[in-house]
Amino acid sequence: MTTTSTDFRLFPSDERVRELAAELHAEVADAPIISPHGHVDPRLLAEDVPFSDPAELFLTRDHYVTRLLHASGVSLGDLGLDRDRAVGPREAWRILAAHWHRFAGTASGYWLTDELTTLFGVDEELSADSSDRIYDRVTAALAEPGFRPRALFDRFRIDVLATTDDPLDDLAPHARLAADPGFRGRVLPTFRPDAYLDPEAPGFTDRVGRLLAATGQPATFAGYLEALQARRDYFIDHGAVSADHGVVEPFTTDLDAGTAEELFRAAVAGTADSAAARVFRGHMLFQMARMSVSDGLVMTVHPGVHRNHHRPTFERFGPDMGHDIPVRTEYTGNLRPMLNAFGTAPGFHLVLFAVDETVYSREVAPLAGFYPSVFIGAPWWFLDAPDAIQRWRSAITETAGFYRSSGFIDDTRAFLSIPARHDTARRSDAAFLARLVVEGRVSLPTARRIARDLVDAIPREVFKL
Repeated sequence: MTTTSTDFRLFPSDERVRELAAELHAEVADAPIISPHGHVDPRLLAEDVPFSDPAELFLTRDHYVTRLLHASGVSLGDLGLDRDRAVGPREAWRILAAHWHRFAGTASGYWLTDELTTLFGVDEELSADSSDRIYDRVTAALAEPGFRPRALFDRFRIDVLATTDDPLDDLAPHARLAADPGFRGRVLPTFRPDAYLDPEAPGFTDRVGRLLAATGQPATFAGYLEALQARRDYFIDHGAVSADHGVVEPFTTDLDAGTAEELFRAAVAGTADSAAARVFRGHMLFQMARMSVSDGLVMTVHPGVHRNHHRPTFERFGPDMGHDIPVRTEYTGNLRPMLNAFGTAPGFHLVLFAVDETVYSREVAPLAGFYPSVFIGAPWWFLDAPDAIQRWRSAITETAGFYRSSGFIDDTRAFLSIPARHDTARRSDAAFLARLVVEGRVSLPTARRIARDLVDAIPREVFKL
């Protein structure tokens, strides 16, 4: 959404800073979107099937929304997320509308309001009274060709969209899009091997067996590594530029061949205890770095989250239901073995994300301020919100500057929220830069360049696009 003279959303109250922030934002407001990490299903664009209803669009695909409704006493089953019970989308939408006041001040409330206003022209606030009117307006729009997924992809000016994919995915949707001369933009797969590297992950033994069978490798640790590399190569052949790793802790260690073989056999047999599983995970994160040095895939690490915290919710509804909870995370000691081995390796890019704000200035920024391989990942999960983005910039910039950061990462399944999320980051960065200019810490020409680079040159460099 282009800034006008009165569109001061997310800008400071100080008039001088506010006007300058609006000026800086206007330079990048309509720039193409580069989304190098996210969770949009590639079939959405490959098949280009119209969205069915507003609830699917704004509610059931977005755990930022469903988690807060659940916290407000709403059953996830009442929102249509129970696989064994059908709920009408209008009824689910009415629940969201009745609880809309609970989203005041939240990033998800801001994004959804932006989407309704910018995309659908809704000029009234969502409420129990307006629920059906807004539902009907959005439903009517979704029937139009301009609201099909590919049309919206073009409207959003998305240049690059990366998905997150299982190592054994055939990547057929990506291949279909790449071969379609009528499709503009790049939809790239991302190698996400977590469930194949963690002996404590459900189904680990079965997954490793399928991985070895798919690649024709023997059931040895060496064969396992060859199998993983073969699948990485397959992803690269289909356009992948990165491999993503979601770990509780970024622990790394380098084992000798005999110990690695012993742990692998115990892991596959299901006899590895928690201590052994931790060592195996640490060695495999080290091995993933080694492979990235060799094959060039950017290595992104998302640590510090206790996944599926509420077991009954996980057992009933499955993963990704909004109860992934942050934990304290240590980077400096955990990553030292990896960085001692690969931290100065030519071409190695390691993007470190955090949901523990205490590590930004203490660990992550200093690491990125020394190691040429390390970049600071954008605020993630609970921290990709306006105030949190400002805190992040304040914490990292004095140590590492702007060019050791990744550029914004939307990290979302909610396709329609992508423009709103990127605009939030652009506004937040414009406000931060404007303050530095007014304080005499950065020149205006430099601020203009940084604002442009944050949305284009920086993510292209970090993710080798």
